[in-house]
Amino acid sequence: MQRYILKRLLIGILTIFTTVTIVFILTRGFGPADPTAIMLPPDATPEMREMLKVKFGLDKPLWEQYFLYIKNAAHGDFGESFRHTEPVLDLVLARIPATLQITMSALGVAILFGMLMGILSAVKRDSFVDRGGRFIALIGMAIPEFAVALFLMLFFGVMLRWLPISGRGGFEHMIMPVTSMSLVIFASLMRLSRSSMIEVLNSDYVVMARIKGVPERFVILVHALKNACIPIVTIIGLIIPSLFTGSVVIETIFSWPGIGNLVMTSIFARDYPVVQLIVIMVSVLFVVSNLVVDIIYAYIDPRIRYQ
Repeated sequence: MQRYILKRLLIGILTIFTTVTIVFILTRGFGPADPTAIMLPPDATPEMREMLKVKFGLDKPLWEQYFLYIKNAAHGDFGESFRHTEPVLDLVLARIPATLQITMSALGVAILFGMLMGILSAVKRDSFVDRGGRFIALIGMAIPEFAVALFLMLFFGVMLRWLPISGRGGFEHMIMPVTSMSLVIFASLMRLSRSSMIEVLNSDYVVMARIKGVPERFVILVHALKNACIPIVTIIGLIIPSLFTGSVVIETIFSWPGIGNLVMTSIFARDYPVVQLIVIMVSVLFVVSNLVVDIIYAYIDPRIRYQ
C-alpha cells in the first residue's frame, strides 16, 4: 500500500508539472495579445510599454521566463498580478473562502439529498418516490448548470424578485448558485446510489441476513450501504475538483467573488500569473482527491489490495 501511494504521488507531481508547463507555453508563448496593451491606456508610448515589460519580466525570452517562474514558484512566489499589482498568491487565497462557501454547500446538499433519494428509490422500487426521484435526476442530467442558473435568475430574481441575482451576502444570496451547482451532482449521486443499492440488496449476503431475521433497517444501513458506497466514493472524488471548474460559470453568472470569477476576468485581462496559479491549484486538487479516493477504497472494502 505504501509503495502504491508513493508511486501515485510521483505520478501526481509529474502531472502537475506537465500541466503547469503546457499552460505556461500556451498563455505566454501563444497568447492572443500583449498584456501590456491591456494594462496601459491606448495613448501609451512604446517607452511605457517597454518599462512595463521589464517590470514583469516579459522582455526576457520564453524559456528564461519559464525557468524563472518555476524557480520562484518552488519558493512560494507565484509572481505579481498584472491587473491588480499585488502578489498572486494573496489575491487567490482571498477568493478561496467565497468559492468554498458555494461549492461545499452544493456538495453537501447534493450528497445528502442524492444519496437519501437513491437509497429510498432502491428500497421502494417503482413507487411514487422512485419515479419522482428518477424524474428529477433526469432533469438534472439533461439541463446544464448555466441554463438552470439563468432560469432561476429570471424567475426568482427578475420576475418574482424573491432572491438577489448577484453578489455575495447572506443565505438568500447562496440559494440560486448552490441550487444550480448541486442539481447535476444530485442527479449523478441519486442514479448511482440507486443502482448500487439495488445490486447490493440482491446479493447473497443481504438475502442471508434477511433470512436470519436481521431487522430491515440494519440490513440497509449496515450490510448494504457500506458496500454500496464504493462507487459513490469514486464519483464524489471526481466531483470535488469538477466543482471548482464548474464554479467558473456559476460565479460569473451571479457575480460571485470567488476563484471562478477571478479566473474569467484574468483570462480576458491576460493576467497570466493568476491563471497559472489557479491551474496549479486545480491540478493539485485533482491529484489529491484521486489519491484520497484510492486510500478510502482499502478501508471501505478490505478485499481491495494495491500492488
